[in-house]
Amino acid sequence: MLPPEVTAFALLAFSSLFSVINPISAAPVFVMLTAGRDTGERRRVAFKASLAALLTLALFAAAGGAIFAFFGITVPAFQIAGGVLFTAMSLRTLNEGREDVPADEEGRDDPSIVPLGIPLIAGPGAISTVMVLIGQAQSGASRVALAAALGLNLALTFLILLAAPTIVAAIGTTGQKIVAKIMGLITVVIGIQFVINGATTVIVSILRAARAPT
Repeated sequence: MLPPEVTAFALLAFSSLFSVINPISAAPVFVMLTAGRDTGERRRVAFKASLAALLTLALFAAAGGAIFAFFGITVPAFQIAGGVLFTAMSLRTLNEGREDVPADEEGRDDPSIVPLGIPLIAGPGAISTVMVLIGQAQSGASRVALAAALGLNLALTFLILLAAPTIVAAIGTTGQKIVAKIMGLITVVIGIQFVINGATTVIVSILRAARAPT
């Protein structure tokens, strides 16, 4: 059985990534970009898009520690900066809805890597979230939990993209807007929590330094 702190981190990682990747909101874009393709072609596009997003996010997760060390970045500093960015992007999504794919991307023959994989699935928000989470993963078990959460999210994204035509037809335009608003609200809260976690660590360190004997 996993330690409680690892279980809590795994749940945080999964919920954070699912909220920011938001595959349900990506479904209408996927349907639009794969219009006229048969089921087999759509399956290949969904697989390649999910795999490209997984590799991109895994790369940033693996290099997160090296980036921190190279630039001398502390985990609390990145938590605060990432939380602010995360919150700002989420507020824009909450107010305006998910950004549309640029018009020049719609005519691509193979949209799987760009724009579906990057930046629709593995966008700036997802990359920032992975970087913040890897900074919080202080143990090997936590890193494994993050990897599992990332893999599970992209597996669910693949399945949701496969079911995208059915989902889009079922929930309609109003349903898509409601899902986008709910996910936007959740990600705003998560971003604020990242800021609180980073600020708390900094404040505690300052108080300990102030109380330490000189």
